[in-house]
Amino acid sequence: MDDTATAPLLTSHKAKPSPAKPPSIDGLIETYIGDTGALQLLKAIFVAFAWAFDAQQVFVSVFTDAAPPWHCVGNSSSCTASMTPATASPCALPPDTWAWDRPAETSVVSEWALQCAGHAALVSLPASSFFAGCLAGGFLLTTVADSRLGRKRTLVASLASMSVAGVLTAFLARNVWAYAALRFAAGLARSVVGTCTLVLSTELVGKTWRDVVSVAAFLCYTLGFLSLPVLAFALREASWRSMYLWISVPCLCYAFVLYFLAQESPRWLLVRGRTQEAVETLHKIASLNGMSTTDTTSLLSTTVDACNIVREEEGGGGMFATVRTMSERPWAIRRLAAIMAAGFGVGMVYFGMPLGVGNLGGSSIYLSTTYNAVAEVPSAVLSWLLIARANRRGSVVALAMAAGACSLACVAITNQGARMGAEVVSFFAACAAYDLILLYTVELFPTSVRNTAVGMVRQAMVLGGVAAPVLIALGRERSSVWSFGVFGIAIGCSGLFAACLPETRGKTMSDTMEEEEERSSVDQSGPIIGKYADSGDIV
Repeated sequence: MDDTATAPLLTSHKAKPSPAKPPSIDGLIETYIGDTGALQLLKAIFVAFAWAFDAQQVFVSVFTDAAPPWHCVGNSSSCTASMTPATASPCALPPDTWAWDRPAETSVVSEWALQCAGHAALVSLPASSFFAGCLAGGFLLTTVADSRLGRKRTLVASLASMSVAGVLTAFLARNVWAYAALRFAAGLARSVVGTCTLVLSTELVGKTWRDVVSVAAFLCYTLGFLSLPVLAFALREASWRSMYLWISVPCLCYAFVLYFLAQESPRWLLVRGRTQEAVETLHKIASLNGMSTTDTTSLLSTTVDACNIVREEEGGGGMFATVRTMSERPWAIRRLAAIMAAGFGVGMVYFGMPLGVGNLGGSSIYLSTTYNAVAEVPSAVLSWLLIARANRRGSVVALAMAAGACSLACVAITNQGARMGAEVVSFFAACAAYDLILLYTVELFPTSVRNTAVGMVRQAMVLGGVAAPVLIALGRERSSVWSFGVFGIAIGCSGLFAACLPETRGKTMSDTMEEEEERSSVDQSGPIIGKYADSGDIV
């Protein structure tokens, strides 16, 4: 009797085991493709090279829109008496008493006489229009890579459109208004280049190499920035239109090659439910990594179906479904608002400092811009070290504080050499903070909304860039408090918002919003145990 009564209890206990948790996409891909091989790593770095062309489009106006040097003509006493270090432009002098050192077509300022426009907003209009285009494109196009086109096709289309806009700028810009409109179009096209590049390149490799590929993208951006002073110096006697042709035509060729060489993100394909395409992509990656793909298709498909991937609810319901998905979750809104606030101040300094080097005096614009470009190299190395060894949250706050202090120092210091040094250090810290914030955003949000989140953070950075040219022009006309002073206060205050974010160092990236919420609930309920014990995930 006792045995009879006990048996059902034992049977029932054995018949209801704890359901096994389905594997994550990240774990599935890691298991299937094995360690990232050299060829796959090179492919990911080739994708990351798109950031070089992105940097050229962002900072080309440092040279094309700069006021060229000028000199007095003959023995004009009025001109000689007016030449003081404080002289910003020769527009107050009689036209026959001065001349540009180079042909007028070397800069839009000299070609269209913008130095005498009398209004800082008109001088800064083309640069501000570019960043305004970036801002508009971010809101209109960011979700496309998550919902419709995917990472690869969105990146290729953006690169090609940006290149075409650059070529049209060289041939069709006949006045400042047409030039500003074409710069707006270029900004609209490039708005998602950086986002898609970072997300696609990191999703094509295993988590072991993710940090390396991210740093490679930052170094490619540095390479593009560093190429500009070299190119500008070589073309210093040529028209400013030549600069746009030299940066646009190679970019168009690169987009063509990228379309045939790069692969779509298998993570995005799986989240979108395009299992067969994901299987084919993973086969190619596994082959490059030296893994056998024989008789694995059915096993992979079965495992994918077991992942319970959310499709229609997370990015499958339309172009702006990913925005709606985040807006329905308070934790996602809080994260996005905090990281965007931090990005605003960082973007203002990052995009504004190179535009303001001419206000510091001292060395030539070529040398000053080279200093800033070279500063991106150690900043990328610092970013890599911080990514590998330090917490994201504390690093962003510390870098923002350092950049703000050095920017304020540019206002207080009178020595030109010391001011240049403080500016370079401020830009260096802002560069490292810029890189960290982008990677931080990648880790804060799951695959289903990741591209949208990164894109919105970049738009917050660009919003800071929209204001930067106007502040630089005001600083040139009035006082450096309007430029470097505002920069310092903005980045110092906005950087504090990063302290409100959860730490993500060592955390495995989530695939869906539900998975991220599950991890958050585990962390909030007490000490992290089991599979999350080594992740360092604090929410």
